[in-house]
Amino acid sequence: MLDQALLRLDEAAAHVALDPDVLEKLKYPRETTKVRLMIRMDDGSRKSFMAWRCRYDDTRGPTKGGIRFHPESTAEEVETLAFWMTFKCAVMNLPYGGGKGAVRVDSHALSKAELERLSRAYIQAFARIIGPDRDIPAPDVYTNSMIMGWMADEYASIVGESAPAVITGKPISLGGSLGRDDATARGGYYLVRRLADQLGLEPGARVAVQGFGNAGQHIARLLAADGYRIVAASDSKGAIQRADGLDVEALLAAKNQGSLVALAGTNGITALSADDLIAVDCDILVPAALEDMIHARNADRVKARVVLELANGPITPEADAILERKKIVVLPDILANAGGVTVSYFEWVQNRQGFYWPVEEVHERLKTMMEREGAAVWAIARDRGISLRSAAYVHALSRLANAIQAHGTQQFFTS
Repeated sequence: MLDQALLRLDEAAAHVALDPDVLEKLKYPRETTKVRLMIRMDDGSRKSFMAWRCRYDDTRGPTKGGIRFHPESTAEEVETLAFWMTFKCAVMNLPYGGGKGAVRVDSHALSKAELERLSRAYIQAFARIIGPDRDIPAPDVYTNSMIMGWMADEYASIVGESAPAVITGKPISLGGSLGRDDATARGGYYLVRRLADQLGLEPGARVAVQGFGNAGQHIARLLAADGYRIVAASDSKGAIQRADGLDVEALLAAKNQGSLVALAGTNGITALSADDLIAVDCDILVPAALEDMIHARNADRVKARVVLELANGPITPEADAILERKKIVVLPDILANAGGVTVSYFEWVQNRQGFYWPVEEVHERLKTMMEREGAAVWAIARDRGISLRSAAYVHALSRLANAIQAHGTQQFFTS
Protein backbone atom coordinates (compact mmCIF):
# COMPACT_ATOMS: atom_id res chain seq x y z
CA MET A 1 0.00 0.00 0.00
CA LEU A 2 2.79 2.44 0.90
CA ASP A 3 4.74 1.43 -2.21
CA GLN A 4 1.70 2.33 -4.32
CA ALA A 5 1.45 5.71 -2.58
CA LEU A 6 5.13 6.39 -3.21
CA LEU A 7 4.50 5.94 -6.94
CA ARG A 8 2.61 9.25 -6.75
CA LEU A 9 5.71 10.88 -5.27
CA ASP A 10 7.91 9.52 -8.06
CA GLU A 11 5.46 10.72 -10.71
CA ALA A 12 5.41 14.23 -9.23
CA ALA A 13 9.19 14.29 -8.81
CA ALA A 14 9.57 13.93 -12.58
CA HIS A 15 7.98 17.38 -12.95
CA VAL A 16 9.91 19.22 -10.21
CA ALA A 17 13.62 20.07 -10.00
CA LEU A 18 14.45 18.36 -6.71
CA ASP A 19 17.54 17.97 -4.58
CA PRO A 20 18.08 14.27 -3.70
CA ASP A 21 17.72 15.22 -0.02
CA VAL A 22 14.02 15.90 -0.59
CA LEU A 23 13.15 12.43 -1.88
CA GLU A 24 15.32 10.78 0.76
CA LYS A 25 13.36 12.56 3.48
CA LEU A 26 9.91 11.92 2.03
CA LYS A 27 10.28 8.25 1.10
CA TYR A 28 10.30 7.09 4.71
CA PRO A 29 8.19 7.94 7.78
CA ARG A 30 9.94 9.89 10.51
CA GLU A 31 8.64 7.60 13.25
CA THR A 32 6.04 4.88 13.71
CA THR A 33 5.17 3.71 17.22
CA LYS A 34 3.44 0.40 17.85
CA VAL A 35 1.86 -0.55 21.18
CA ARG A 36 -0.55 -3.11 22.54
CA LEU A 37 -3.44 -1.60 24.47
CA MET A 38 -4.85 -3.62 27.40
CA ILE A 39 -8.34 -2.81 28.66
CA ARG A 40 -10.74 -4.34 31.15
CA MET A 41 -13.86 -5.67 29.45
CA ASP A 42 -17.34 -5.45 30.94
CA ASP A 43 -17.28 -9.15 31.87
CA GLY A 44 -14.14 -8.61 33.99
CA SER A 45 -11.69 -10.13 31.50
CA ARG A 46 -8.77 -8.28 29.97
CA LYS A 47 -8.29 -7.93 26.21
CA SER A 48 -5.50 -6.46 24.12
CA PHE A 49 -5.64 -4.45 20.90
CA MET A 50 -2.79 -3.49 18.58
CA ALA A 51 -2.41 0.26 18.02
CA TRP A 52 -0.15 2.58 16.06
CA ARG A 53 0.74 6.24 15.62
CA CYS A 54 2.85 7.46 12.70
CA ARG A 55 4.43 10.89 12.33
CA TYR A 56 5.46 10.85 8.68
CA ASP A 57 7.08 14.26 8.20
CA ASP A 58 7.17 17.40 10.35
CA THR A 59 9.23 19.73 8.15
CA ARG A 60 6.38 22.23 7.77
CA GLY A 61 4.98 21.93 11.29
CA PRO A 62 3.50 19.51 13.82
CA THR A 63 2.05 16.37 12.33
CA LYS A 64 -1.71 16.12 11.87
CA GLY A 65 -3.94 13.16 11.19
CA GLY A 66 -6.88 11.08 12.32
CA ILE A 67 -7.21 7.98 14.48
CA ARG A 68 -9.26 5.12 13.04
CA PHE A 69 -10.74 2.10 14.82
CA HIS A 70 -10.93 -0.70 12.27
CA PRO A 71 -10.52 -4.49 12.48
CA GLU A 72 -8.20 -4.61 9.45
CA SER A 73 -5.85 -1.73 10.29
CA THR A 74 -2.12 -2.35 9.83
CA ALA A 75 1.12 -0.44 10.35
CA GLU A 76 1.54 -0.08 6.58
CA GLU A 77 -1.96 1.40 6.25
CA VAL A 78 -1.21 3.93 8.99
CA GLU A 79 2.08 4.96 7.35
CA THR A 80 0.40 5.32 3.95
CA LEU A 81 -2.37 7.48 5.38
CA ALA A 82 0.24 9.62 7.15
CA PHE A 83 2.09 10.01 3.83
CA TRP A 84 -1.11 11.20 2.16
CA MET A 85 -1.73 13.62 5.04
CA THR A 86 1.75 15.10 4.56
CA PHE A 87 0.89 15.98 0.97
CA LYS A 88 -2.69 17.00 1.76
CA CYS A 89 -1.51 19.58 4.30
CA ALA A 90 1.06 20.88 1.82
CA VAL A 91 -1.52 21.15 -0.97
CA MET A 92 -3.65 23.36 1.29
CA ASN A 93 -0.60 25.28 2.57
CA LEU A 94 -1.37 24.35 6.18
CA PRO A 95 1.51 24.64 8.71
CA TYR A 96 1.43 20.89 9.35
CA GLY A 97 3.12 17.67 8.46
CA GLY A 98 1.29 14.36 8.12
CA GLY A 99 0.40 11.86 10.83
CA LYS A 100 -2.08 9.03 11.40
CA GLY A 101 -3.15 6.56 14.04
CA ALA A 102 -5.19 3.37 14.31
CA VAL A 103 -6.39 0.64 16.61
CA ARG A 104 -7.12 -2.80 15.18
CA VAL A 105 -10.57 -3.34 16.63
CA ASP A 106 -14.17 -3.93 15.63
CA SER A 107 -15.59 -1.02 17.59
CA HIS A 108 -19.15 -2.25 16.99
CA ALA A 109 -18.37 -5.26 19.19
CA LEU A 110 -17.52 -3.04 22.18
CA SER A 111 -19.90 -1.58 24.72
CA LYS A 112 -19.87 2.19 25.16
CA ALA A 113 -17.91 1.81 28.39
CA GLU A 114 -15.34 -0.47 26.69
CA LEU A 115 -15.04 2.03 23.84
CA GLU A 116 -14.27 4.82 26.31
CA ARG A 117 -11.63 2.69 28.08
CA LEU A 118 -10.02 1.87 24.73
CA SER A 119 -9.99 5.54 23.70
CA ARG A 120 -8.39 6.62 26.95
CA ALA A 121 -5.89 3.73 26.79
CA TYR A 122 -4.78 4.99 23.37
CA ILE A 123 -3.91 8.39 24.83
CA GLN A 124 -2.20 6.84 27.83
CA ALA A 125 0.03 4.90 25.44
CA PHE A 126 0.75 7.78 23.05
CA ALA A 127 0.76 10.82 25.35
CA ARG A 128 4.50 11.28 24.75
CA ILE A 129 3.98 11.18 20.98
CA ILE A 130 1.13 13.67 20.63
CA GLY A 131 0.85 17.31 21.70
CA PRO A 132 -0.51 20.66 20.45
CA ASP A 133 2.91 21.52 18.98
CA ARG A 134 4.02 18.01 18.06
CA ASP A 135 1.23 15.74 16.76
CA ILE A 136 -2.49 16.53 16.64
CA PRO A 137 -4.98 13.66 16.19
CA ALA A 138 -8.56 13.91 14.88
CA PRO A 139 -11.46 11.53 14.12
CA ASP A 140 -11.31 9.06 11.25
CA VAL A 141 -13.07 5.81 10.33
CA TYR A 142 -15.31 4.62 13.20
CA THR A 143 -14.21 7.39 15.56
CA ASN A 144 -16.22 10.51 16.31
CA SER A 145 -16.40 13.74 18.30
CA MET A 146 -17.27 12.00 21.58
CA ILE A 147 -14.22 9.74 21.28
CA MET A 148 -12.08 12.82 20.60
CA GLY A 149 -13.58 14.42 23.70
CA TRP A 150 -12.59 11.42 25.81
CA MET A 151 -9.10 11.50 24.35
CA ALA A 152 -8.62 15.24 24.94
CA ASP A 153 -9.83 14.79 28.52
CA GLU A 154 -7.39 11.93 29.11
CA TYR A 155 -4.50 13.97 27.73
CA ALA A 156 -5.44 16.91 30.02
CA SER A 157 -5.43 14.53 33.02
CA ILE A 158 -1.96 13.26 32.10
CA VAL A 159 -0.34 16.68 31.56
CA GLY A 160 -2.22 18.32 34.40
CA GLU A 161 -3.76 21.18 32.46
CA SER A 162 -6.42 21.88 29.87
CA ALA A 163 -4.99 21.45 26.37
CA PRO A 164 -7.88 21.54 23.87
CA ALA A 165 -5.55 22.13 20.89
CA VAL A 166 -4.08 18.63 21.29
CA ILE A 167 -6.99 17.04 19.39
CA THR A 168 -9.43 18.36 16.80
CA GLY A 169 -12.88 17.15 15.85
CA LYS A 170 -14.07 17.55 19.45
CA PRO A 171 -17.67 18.31 20.48
CA ILE A 172 -18.51 22.00 20.12
CA SER A 173 -19.02 22.26 23.89
CA LEU A 174 -15.47 21.00 24.48
CA GLY A 175 -13.72 23.36 22.08
CA GLY A 176 -14.68 21.94 18.71
CA SER A 177 -15.18 24.19 15.71
CA LEU A 178 -18.48 24.98 14.12
CA GLY A 179 -18.54 23.64 10.55
CA ARG A 180 -16.38 20.59 11.30
CA ASP A 181 -19.21 18.06 10.88
CA ASP A 182 -19.55 18.53 7.10
CA ALA A 183 -16.09 19.96 6.37
CA THR A 184 -14.76 17.09 4.25
CA ALA A 185 -17.80 17.09 1.99
CA ARG A 186 -18.12 20.87 1.96
CA GLY A 187 -14.53 21.23 0.78
CA GLY A 188 -15.26 18.83 -2.09
CA TYR A 189 -18.46 20.71 -2.86
CA TYR A 190 -16.63 24.04 -3.05
CA LEU A 191 -14.05 22.44 -5.35
CA VAL A 192 -16.74 21.11 -7.72
CA ARG A 193 -18.45 24.49 -7.81
CA ARG A 194 -15.14 26.29 -8.53
CA LEU A 195 -14.22 23.94 -11.38
CA ALA A 196 -17.72 23.22 -12.71
CA ASP A 197 -17.25 25.22 -15.91
CA GLN A 198 -13.90 23.58 -16.69
CA LEU A 199 -15.40 20.16 -15.94
CA GLY A 200 -18.50 20.81 -18.05
CA LEU A 201 -20.85 20.28 -15.12
CA GLU A 202 -24.23 21.99 -14.80
CA PRO A 203 -27.00 21.93 -12.19
CA GLY A 204 -28.97 18.79 -12.80
CA ALA A 205 -25.83 16.73 -13.29
CA ARG A 206 -26.21 13.16 -12.03
CA VAL A 207 -24.25 12.01 -8.96
CA ALA A 208 -23.55 8.53 -7.56
CA VAL A 209 -22.25 8.34 -3.98
CA GLN A 210 -20.28 5.25 -2.94
CA GLY A 211 -20.34 5.09 0.84
CA PHE A 212 -23.12 6.92 2.68
CA GLY A 213 -21.22 7.72 5.86
CA ASN A 214 -20.49 11.22 7.12
CA ALA A 215 -18.81 12.53 3.97
CA GLY A 216 -21.20 10.74 1.62
CA GLN A 217 -24.30 12.01 3.38
CA HIS A 218 -23.10 15.62 3.45
CA ILE A 219 -21.94 15.72 -0.18
CA ALA A 220 -25.33 14.34 -1.26
CA ARG A 221 -27.12 17.01 0.75
CA LEU A 222 -24.92 19.88 -0.51
CA LEU A 223 -25.01 18.89 -4.17
CA ALA A 224 -28.75 18.15 -4.13
CA ALA A 225 -29.41 21.60 -2.66
CA ASP A 226 -27.45 23.03 -5.59
CA GLY A 227 -29.63 21.27 -8.16
CA TYR A 228 -27.60 18.10 -8.76
CA ARG A 229 -29.47 14.78 -8.91
CA ILE A 230 -28.35 11.97 -6.59
CA VAL A 231 -29.13 8.98 -8.82
CA ALA A 232 -27.42 6.24 -6.77
CA ALA A 233 -25.98 5.68 -3.31
CA SER A 234 -24.51 2.75 -1.40
CA ASP A 235 -23.60 1.66 2.10
CA SER A 236 -22.07 -1.50 3.52
CA LYS A 237 -25.30 -3.46 2.97
CA GLY A 238 -25.95 -2.64 -0.66
CA ALA A 239 -26.87 0.11 -3.10
CA ILE A 240 -29.94 1.70 -4.64
CA GLN A 241 -30.56 3.79 -7.74
CA ARG A 242 -33.25 5.89 -9.40
CA ALA A 243 -32.58 7.58 -12.75
CA ASP A 244 -34.79 10.57 -11.91
CA GLY A 245 -33.01 11.15 -8.62
CA LEU A 246 -33.26 10.04 -5.00
CA ASP A 247 -34.72 12.14 -2.22
CA VAL A 248 -31.83 12.97 0.11
CA GLU A 249 -33.99 13.33 3.21
CA ALA A 250 -35.40 9.85 2.55
CA LEU A 251 -31.86 8.52 2.16
CA LEU A 252 -30.82 10.05 5.48
CA ALA A 253 -33.87 8.64 7.24
CA ALA A 254 -33.27 5.15 5.82
CA LYS A 255 -29.59 5.25 6.80
CA ASN A 256 -30.44 6.31 10.34
CA GLN A 257 -32.84 3.36 10.58
CA GLY A 258 -30.32 0.80 9.32
CA SER A 259 -29.57 0.84 5.59
CA LEU A 260 -30.35 2.54 2.30
CA VAL A 261 -31.53 -0.73 0.76
CA ALA A 262 -34.75 -0.47 2.78
CA LEU A 263 -35.89 2.04 0.14
CA ALA A 264 -35.60 -0.47 -2.70
CA GLY A 265 -38.94 -1.22 -4.32
CA THR A 266 -40.50 2.13 -3.41
CA ASN A 267 -41.00 5.19 -5.64
CA GLY A 268 -39.24 3.58 -8.59
CA ILE A 269 -36.08 2.82 -6.59
CA THR A 270 -34.21 -0.34 -7.55
CA ALA A 271 -31.54 -2.26 -5.68
CA LEU A 272 -28.11 -3.22 -6.95
CA SER A 273 -25.00 -4.65 -5.33
CA ALA A 274 -22.62 -2.25 -3.64
CA ASP A 275 -19.90 -3.33 -6.07
CA ASP A 276 -22.05 -2.31 -9.03
CA LEU A 277 -22.49 1.28 -7.94
CA ILE A 278 -19.32 2.43 -9.71
CA ALA A 279 -20.85 1.32 -13.03
CA VAL A 280 -23.95 3.53 -12.68
CA ASP A 281 -24.47 5.95 -15.55
CA CYS A 282 -23.77 9.35 -13.98
CA ASP A 283 -21.77 12.57 -14.37
CA ILE A 284 -20.00 12.55 -11.00
CA LEU A 285 -18.93 9.45 -9.07
CA VAL A 286 -18.07 10.13 -5.43
CA PRO A 287 -16.03 7.37 -3.71
CA ALA A 288 -16.57 8.21 -0.03
CA ALA A 289 -15.75 4.89 1.64
CA LEU A 290 -12.36 3.19 2.03
CA GLU A 291 -9.13 2.75 0.06
CA ASP A 292 -8.73 0.81 -3.20
CA MET A 293 -12.44 0.72 -4.08
CA ILE A 294 -11.69 1.37 -7.78
CA HIS A 295 -8.98 -0.93 -9.07
CA ALA A 296 -7.67 -2.61 -12.22
CA ARG A 297 -10.51 -5.16 -12.27
CA ASN A 298 -13.39 -2.68 -12.19
CA ALA A 299 -12.10 0.70 -13.43
CA ASP A 300 -13.26 -0.02 -16.98
CA ARG A 301 -16.84 -0.12 -15.69
CA VAL A 302 -16.81 3.52 -14.52
CA LYS A 303 -19.16 5.61 -16.67
CA ALA A 304 -18.86 8.94 -14.82
CA ARG A 305 -17.15 11.92 -16.45
CA VAL A 306 -15.74 13.14 -13.13
CA VAL A 307 -14.62 11.28 -9.99
CA LEU A 308 -14.58 13.26 -6.74
CA GLU A 309 -12.39 11.40 -4.22
CA LEU A 310 -13.81 12.06 -0.76
CA ALA A 311 -12.23 8.86 0.58
CA ASN A 312 -8.47 8.50 1.01
CA GLY A 313 -6.85 6.49 -1.77
CA PRO A 314 -10.04 5.05 -3.32
CA ILE A 315 -8.35 4.59 -6.74
CA THR A 316 -5.28 2.41 -7.24
CA PRO A 317 -2.47 3.57 -9.58
CA GLU A 318 -3.48 0.89 -12.10
CA ALA A 319 -7.07 2.13 -12.08
CA ASP A 320 -5.84 5.70 -12.41
CA ALA A 321 -4.19 4.80 -15.71
CA ILE A 322 -7.41 3.22 -16.96
CA LEU A 323 -9.53 6.23 -16.00
CA GLU A 324 -7.04 8.60 -17.62
CA ARG A 325 -7.18 6.55 -20.82
CA LYS A 326 -10.97 6.88 -20.73
CA LYS A 327 -10.56 10.68 -20.26
CA ILE A 328 -12.33 10.59 -16.91
CA VAL A 329 -11.25 13.53 -14.76
CA VAL A 330 -10.29 12.62 -11.20
CA LEU A 331 -10.41 15.30 -8.50
CA PRO A 332 -7.72 13.74 -6.25
CA ASP A 333 -8.11 12.96 -2.58
CA ILE A 334 -5.26 15.14 -1.31
CA LEU A 335 -7.18 18.13 -2.67
CA ALA A 336 -10.81 17.00 -2.87
CA ASN A 337 -11.20 15.78 0.72
CA ALA A 338 -8.85 18.34 2.31
CA GLY A 339 -11.77 20.30 3.75
CA GLY A 340 -11.66 18.09 6.84
CA VAL A 341 -8.06 18.81 7.79
CA THR A 342 -8.49 22.47 6.85
CA VAL A 343 -11.34 22.98 9.31
CA SER A 344 -9.37 20.91 11.84
CA TYR A 345 -6.65 23.51 11.40
CA PHE A 346 -9.24 26.22 12.04
CA GLU A 347 -10.23 24.41 15.27
CA TRP A 348 -6.59 24.24 16.38
CA VAL A 349 -6.15 27.96 15.71
CA GLN A 350 -9.34 28.80 17.63
CA ASN A 351 -8.28 26.60 20.56
CA ARG A 352 -4.93 28.36 20.79
CA GLN A 353 -6.51 31.81 20.53
CA GLY A 354 -9.40 31.04 22.87
CA PHE A 355 -11.60 32.86 20.35
CA TYR A 356 -14.24 31.02 18.33
CA TRP A 357 -15.63 31.90 14.90
CA PRO A 358 -19.23 31.80 13.68
CA VAL A 359 -20.01 29.03 11.21
CA GLU A 360 -20.33 31.55 8.36
CA GLU A 361 -16.72 32.57 8.87
CA VAL A 362 -15.57 28.94 8.93
CA HIS A 363 -17.41 28.29 5.65
CA GLU A 364 -16.06 31.41 3.99
CA ARG A 365 -12.46 30.68 5.01
CA LEU A 366 -12.78 27.09 3.78
CA LYS A 367 -14.33 28.22 0.49
CA THR A 368 -11.49 30.71 -0.10
CA MET A 369 -8.80 28.10 0.52
CA MET A 370 -10.43 25.32 -1.51
CA GLU A 371 -11.01 27.65 -4.46
CA ARG A 372 -7.48 29.05 -4.30
CA GLU A 373 -5.70 25.69 -4.16
CA GLY A 374 -8.15 24.09 -6.62
CA ALA A 375 -7.45 26.81 -9.18
CA ALA A 376 -3.69 26.45 -8.63
CA VAL A 377 -3.79 22.67 -9.16
CA TRP A 378 -5.97 23.07 -12.27
CA ALA A 379 -3.48 25.59 -13.72
CA ILE A 380 -0.54 23.24 -13.10
CA ALA A 381 -2.36 20.37 -14.80
CA ARG A 382 -3.31 22.55 -17.77
CA ASP A 383 0.11 24.16 -18.22
CA ARG A 384 2.11 20.93 -17.88
CA GLY A 385 -0.34 18.60 -19.59
CA ILE A 386 -0.59 16.24 -16.61
CA SER A 387 -3.44 14.77 -14.59
CA LEU A 388 -4.99 16.66 -11.71
CA ARG A 389 -3.59 14.07 -9.31
CA SER A 390 -0.05 14.57 -10.58
CA ALA A 391 -0.63 18.33 -10.50
CA ALA A 392 -1.76 18.18 -6.85
CA TYR A 393 1.36 16.22 -5.91
CA VAL A 394 3.56 18.65 -7.85
CA HIS A 395 1.90 21.54 -6.01
CA ALA A 396 2.48 19.91 -2.62
CA LEU A 397 5.96 18.65 -3.43
CA SER A 398 7.11 22.12 -4.42
CA ARG A 399 6.13 23.44 -0.99
CA LEU A 400 7.67 20.48 0.83
CA ALA A 401 10.87 20.77 -1.19
CA ASN A 402 11.22 24.46 -0.39
CA ALA A 403 10.88 23.72 3.34
CA ILE A 404 13.31 20.79 3.28
CA GLN A 405 15.86 22.69 1.21
CA ALA A 406 15.63 25.68 3.55
CA HIS A 407 17.52 23.59 6.13
CA GLY A 408 20.40 23.12 3.69
CA THR A 409 21.16 20.39 1.15
CA GLN A 410 24.26 18.52 0.01
CA GLN A 411 25.17 21.33 -2.34
CA PHE A 412 25.10 23.84 0.54
CA PHE A 413 27.24 21.75 2.85
CA THR A 414 29.86 20.81 0.22
CA SER A 415 30.21 24.19 -1.51
